[in-house]
Amino acid sequence: MTETVKIISPIDGSVYAERPVATGTEIEAAVAKAKAARRAWGEVTVRERAKFLEHFVDALLARNEEIVPELAWQMGRPVRYGGERRGVEERSRHMIAIAEESLAPSMRPEKDGFKRWIAREPLGTVMVIAPWNYPFLTAVNSIVPGLMAGNAVILKHASQTLLVGERFAEAFRAAGLPDGLFQNLVLNHADTETLIGSGQIDHINFTGSVEGGRRIERAAAGTFATLGLELGGKDPAYVRADANLANAVENLVDGSFFNSGQSCCGVERIYVHADVYDRFVDGFVENARGWTLGNPLDAATVVGPMAAPKFADLVREQTAEARRKGARALLNTKHDLDKPASPYLAPEVLVDVNHQMAVMREESFGPVVGIMKVADDDEAVTLMNDSPYGLTASIWSQDLDEVAKLGARVETGTVFANRCDYLDPALVWTGVKDTGKGGALSEIGYHNLTQPKSVHLKIV
Repeated sequence: MTETVKIISPIDGSVYAERPVATGTEIEAAVAKAKAARRAWGEVTVRERAKFLEHFVDALLARNEEIVPELAWQMGRPVRYGGERRGVEERSRHMIAIAEESLAPSMRPEKDGFKRWIAREPLGTVMVIAPWNYPFLTAVNSIVPGLMAGNAVILKHASQTLLVGERFAEAFRAAGLPDGLFQNLVLNHADTETLIGSGQIDHINFTGSVEGGRRIERAAAGTFATLGLELGGKDPAYVRADANLANAVENLVDGSFFNSGQSCCGVERIYVHADVYDRFVDGFVENARGWTLGNPLDAATVVGPMAAPKFADLVREQTAEARRKGARALLNTKHDLDKPASPYLAPEVLVDVNHQMAVMREESFGPVVGIMKVADDDEAVTLMNDSPYGLTASIWSQDLDEVAKLGARVETGTVFANRCDYLDPALVWTGVKDTGKGGALSEIGYHNLTQPKSVHLKIV
């Protein structure tokens, strides 16, 4: 009997799509095609590769009207947000634009009798294991630069968002990308780990859970494949006494609840200076009341369901535990869709929280945020660092010099001032501690998708 993967829609619990899992023969064929295709691709200039990738971006964006409701059905994001078009275009076009410079040989200082430089060469076959929460954005971070750098790419998308891989494949076919350079495979966990451990994959980029990252590392052990891992997060924000409160409130509510809180760099805990704490909380709660729950296919819906009931129930458990330990819930939204074992979960704001509560220490990945009063910068930094994770951290202040000093003390991959929940493709996207290793985007992303080769020529 053929093994399949089903997409269970969070909208109504129905089977939205079902796809067969790739057979062993199909996996072997994909690896062989990738290896054959990348040889010829390596001879294509970066400028010529860019033409294919620009056509791919155009083709993918042209499908956005169909993609938006597909995303709602697959993972619950409301149609009002228009999918991931803007971010996909920004990241893809930036990485295409900087490819020639980023991949150019790095010439060494002149030395009599010698010519010396460091070249960047493709790694070979890159495997991208993409998550469901931002299924296009997370994938393009590695797919576009991976191909621009001369690699072949195999995509294994999350089972919740399998149709995204098909959309990538369609767009690459429309762009005329040579056959075999990009392939979309439907894989189960066991076959994924077997493929990683086969020695036929040269780089794996994985976005997902910490435990998932550990399984990837174990599977790749001994193959010497390079890894890019973006794993768990518990991103903090600190609102200083001199912050522009209106700006902080508006952006931190969005950073906490957009995508039902299912954002890699979403804000999960907020520390507020005592001098402005009451005003900030009042403003935050007032703004958050506008984040209403509903069917994501309704253009009026601001917050859709989480991707699966189990994710919503985890957040419910964390919220209940915090309340048992003394936290107060300030929204207490009543909604017919929000009930146990339902993926629909209304946003919640918790105060009187502390670091003995899971909601302030463990990843929630849902629409709940704890707000905690702090006495000064030192206490805020200590609490921000009291976490096994470190992807982004935001500091809200009008004194950017002081923000830079504080940011240097925060254990994180990115420090923001007066914004959050955003990825700038000109900056490397990376994490520290259990959030992972490696880095995507910027010129550093290209360095992680290539290997250096030293060229040392003596003139005789």
